Amino acid sequence: MPKPRNRIADYFVYLVVRLGVCIIQSLSPRQSLVVADALAWLAYRLDKRHRLAAAENLRYAFPDVTDSAAIDRRVRAVYRHFCRLLMEIVHLPRRLHTSNWRQYVELVGGWDILNGLVSNRPLMFLTGHFGNWELGGYTLGLLGFHTHAIARPLDNPYLDDFLRRFREHTGQKLLAKKGDFDQMQAILKNGGAIATLADQDAGQRGLFVDFFGRPASTHKAVALLSLEYQVPMIVIGVRKVGEPMRYQIVVEDVIYPEEYQGQPDAVRRMTERFTSALERIIRTAPEQYFWLHRRWKHQPAQRKGKKAA
Repeated sequence: MPKPRNRIADYFVYLVVRLGVCIIQSLSPRQSLVVADALAWLAYRLDKRHRLAAAENLRYAFPDVTDSAAIDRRVRAVYRHFCRLLMEIVHLPRRLHTSNWRQYVELVGGWDILNGLVSNRPLMFLTGHFGNWELGGYTLGLLGFHTHAIARPLDNPYLDDFLRRFREHTGQKLLAKKGDFDQMQAILKNGGAIATLADQDAGQRGLFVDFFGRPASTHKAVALLSLEYQVPMIVIGVRKVGEPMRYQIVVEDVIYPEEYQGQPDAVRRMTERFTSALERIIRTAPEQYFWLHRRWKHQPAQRKGKKAA
């Protein structure tokens, strides 16, 4: 049974975060970059555990890069990107509007997105912890396309409510990662659109497919839902291409379930395909991927014969 949370402590943390948001929103874009880079410098030095994890992940992903200094520069760039991303997310509601969104966002392969949204078929958007993954759903909501995003609720209920209001500001609705599966099925059955992060570790019972040449546990539910409800999957990446806050929403692949219908290995092949598409996106700007998280946390269990040997 989980330990009861301290509501007073949760509310205090919420107030501190709200104060920080108010301070950041009072800064100009140039000042925000300076603060972000200072936070990145501090986080790099204090956050030893994630710094080492990022370096290890990058060595696995890019075995041809053997220079420790090059790996370290990329780790520093990862911290810098995500601290700048934090600043941009805080500023987003005040800067991005229906009248100016083209100043900040470019759709590359946008017809695939628009055709999918106006069709009578359900749709799934797959992306990863790359660039500004929050921006895609936020922009589509701004343009009048209402989608649903799968997300894990925060443990702090005050912060969770605050973040939910930000994410749903333009019409996007959130679904709990655990507990809303029946609702996800109903949305797809009725022709709705769902977005999810497809690069999360699925535990020892997940489907292991290669990601940067190493087996990564991946959720099977994405491909299973696609096959059951005949849902096309659009794999996108929201890549930063300039300052201030210039992004491209790039369509890397469109996967139609009818291409795999009836094949005995359909779930694996579809999972391999969208995972490969995510890898291609990440390779275009590796410093924009969240290498600090443990994507390869679980590995395939060894066979009993090999273990005995």
